[in-house]
This record gives sequence, C-alpha cells and structure tokens, in this order.
Amino acid sequence: MSASSELSKLAFQAVAAAEAAAIAAHAWIGRGEKESADQAAVDALRNHLNAMAMKGRIVIGEGERDEAPMLYIGEEVGTGEGPEIDIALDPLEGTTLTAKGMDNALAVLSLSLRGGLLHAPDTYMDKIAVGPGLPEGVIDLDATPEENFKRLADARGVPVSEITCCILERDRHDYIVDAAKATGARVRMIPEGDVAGLIGAAGLGQDVDIYIGRGGAPEGVLAASALRAVGGQMQARLHFRDDDERGRAHRVGITDLDRKYDLSELASSDCLFIATGVTSGDLVDGVEIFEGEAHTHTLILDSTDHSVRRIRTSRPIGA
Repeated sequence: MSASSELSKLAFQAVAAAEAAAIAAHAWIGRGEKESADQAAVDALRNHLNAMAMKGRIVIGEGERDEAPMLYIGEEVGTGEGPEIDIALDPLEGTTLTAKGMDNALAVLSLSLRGGLLHAPDTYMDKIAVGPGLPEGVIDLDATPEENFKRLADARGVPVSEITCCILERDRHDYIVDAAKATGARVRMIPEGDVAGLIGAAGLGQDVDIYIGRGGAPEGVLAASALRAVGGQMQARLHFRDDDERGRAHRVGITDLDRKYDLSELASSDCLFIATGVTSGDLVDGVEIFEGEAHTHTLILDSTDHSVRRIRTSRPIGA
C-alpha cells in the first residue's frame, strides 16, 4: 500500500485526536494554569492515539520517558496493528497563550511512515524559513539577518522595506530586530507558538515573508512537515545549552551536533500535518462551546497531494 493510502486511512482519526486535545485544553483557557491545560490536552490526545489502528511511535514529543505522563519521545501508541507510523506532536502549542486567554493556541500533530520525520531531542533549534515560489537557496541559516532580508527582497523584486520577518519575542532575538531596523524590514513579534509563526512564512494565516529565530526543536520538526506539504524552504540546527541536552541528542542517534538540516532532512517523506485551534488565531478558529456542543476548526496539510483543507466539526460535549 502506498504512503498516501496508509496516511489517508488514519487522517480522520488523527483529526479527531487533535480535536479532542483542543476541546480538553479549552476548559483551561484564561485560568492561569498552563500545566493543567497541557495535561488535559495530553490525556485526551494519548487516549485517541492509542485507539488508532497503527504501530505508532512518538519521535517528537514532550521530553523523554522520565518526564512522563507527558507524551514522551520514544513512547509507543496505537493498537499495535497496522502501518508503522512516526508521530510528531505538541498537544498544546501555546500553554501560556491558553492560560492567559491569548490567540494562536493549537493542538498539533504530524504523521509520517516510519523514518519520515527527524528524530530530534527536546532541545532548542535555530530556524529560518520562507514560503514557496522562491529560488532554491534564497535563505541561509549561516547568513546574517540583513543578508537574508536583502536576498529575499531581491528574489521577490521588492525593496527590503516590503519584507516582514516573524520573530519570537525573546531578548535573544534583539539582533534580528536591530537588523530589521538597519535594513528597513518590518518585524512581527509573537509571544509564543512558533509553529504558527513558521507556517505563516509559507503564506498560511499571517502576512509575513520569513521566519528567523531560536525556539523548540519539536516545533521546528512539526513546522517542517507543514512546509513540506505546502512548499517552501527551511533550514535548522540544534542548539544545546549543556551536556545533558547533548546527551539527549546522542540517545536519539544524532552524532553530528553541528549539522545544518534542510527541509528534506527534517521531513524526509510524505506526511500529514494537523492543527486544531484551542483559541482563535491566524491559522484556525478556536473551540466554541454552545447549546451542548463543542465546535472545532482544524487545518489539514497533506504532502502527498499538497492539499490544504480546513474542516469544521461539531459534536455533543463528552462524545
């Protein structure tokens, strides 16, 4: 059976899993308890994944085995029958966004056949990404932000002043803000949720042209699976703060700690990317509860046919 067929068989179940996680997290919006919101999403997502007919393995999750009950890297999910599937996930992308009742919180997962997603440790990752329709190699993780802004502007045939860069609002990114000021590029700062930020560079939901910055490695691989589906370019490199994090990399089989990955290495085969809104944002609307039903909005990106789908679902609360 083809990769397309194997993944398509699991699509609706995977969507239901993301929807369940989003609904569970919704109960914690604005309550100031991000750990409780995250745990609710984890429990709901795990229950649905374990009911799916697959031999699933978490390759991107929330830490390692000793950090359970989170969905940890290496955890096996599914019924144990069916295709071997690698899964990248973030049950609640934007825990602080949820706790504070802010936009762009998501329940996110990506599925590929075994070996299709980089088995990355739960560390930081330096990332740069742009959308489709640009010359190959237009961006370079090792170039300065100024150089990348100018190269992108030249490729688009516009002045640098028309380039907008999406950046996580962190002190470590001040040099990118300074580069934007120096070249005249615009900046869009986001408080959290760089999956949405990276995908926005591909033209989905946000009016941005490029994403640059350091965030979580799990979010980087998730975003790469989405970019593979819709097109675009991405480069990334793992960033380690200490020997413990380097040890995590060795435990998942990464030996070249300085390797610069491109999109084809982050997501090396066909994959299915799914994001359900917890709170409303750039990509999808958030969960709404009324008249005894939960209403969800989900984005589905499929690299096998490069399709972009958004579906709305309503179900009785508790179903």
